[in-house]
Amino acid sequence: MRLNISHETAYHYDDEVRASIQYLRLTPHDSERQRILSWQLDLPRPVRAQLDPFGNILHVLTLDEPHDAIIIGARGQVEIDETREAEHETQSPLPFLRFTRLTEADDALRAFAAEQCHTRRDRNGLIDLMQGLHQHITYTSGATAVDTCAAQAFASGAGVCQDHTHAFLACARSLGVPARYVSGYLFTEDTEHMASHAWAEAWLDDAWYSFDVTNQLARPERHLKLAIGLDYLDACPVRGMRRGGGFEQMHAKVLVAPSAPVVSVATAPQSQSQTQG
Repeated sequence: MRLNISHETAYHYDDEVRASIQYLRLTPHDSERQRILSWQLDLPRPVRAQLDPFGNILHVLTLDEPHDAIIIGARGQVEIDETREAEHETQSPLPFLRFTRLTEADDALRAFAAEQCHTRRDRNGLIDLMQGLHQHITYTSGATAVDTCAAQAFASGAGVCQDHTHAFLACARSLGVPARYVSGYLFTEDTEHMASHAWAEAWLDDAWYSFDVTNQLARPERHLKLAIGLDYLDACPVRGMRRGGGFEQMHAKVLVAPSAPVVSVATAPQSQSQTQG
């Protein structure tokens, strides 16, 4: 499947911002299951790409002059291999056993993971875990914030894809299974979820397998990966700091659509006597 992506994030401030810095993980890279055909960022000024500690492509946008708005755009085309279920990497998965503040497993999460998986540490066990978390944490927009941890979302029984992913990571790591946070995009006809998406990957049989709790998908057929990390803070597409500005308004527009198939049209050759228009 070939996907076209257009993503614009606009920040507007009540007062003038004296200076700001934005960390952008908005550029995907090639892997076994995705091939980048074209990609570009539309930013207020040129910035240089670098790699962060997790191998994500990172751009750091620094604005030293006063401003009252920032518009950040990303667009491109990516080809997804729908037949590939897992991805192989040479880096050790062991760092992804580490808990963070957002993914710390409390007693309730540990008990839930044990109940869903029992002694299983395989893909079927984690699929059951994924489905159990989907039933326990109802997708509810606005129920949580970016700093809500897995235990809080699990206790409240409501959250969004970020919370689903954090809860899955907490449970998987409590079982001794390396698991990581993934940010990116998902092609879906459900307009409720048309935005930047998040899901988990777990290390099983020497490969990374996807688990999208929000959509109960264990095959990344329509997922485009942007970045990975221990939690949201490592992998979120846009994260920044500023001095001044007062109240902030943020609006994001995301369009993910399959490319129209290229149709070749055969035309009959013109005769020598035909006039050219």
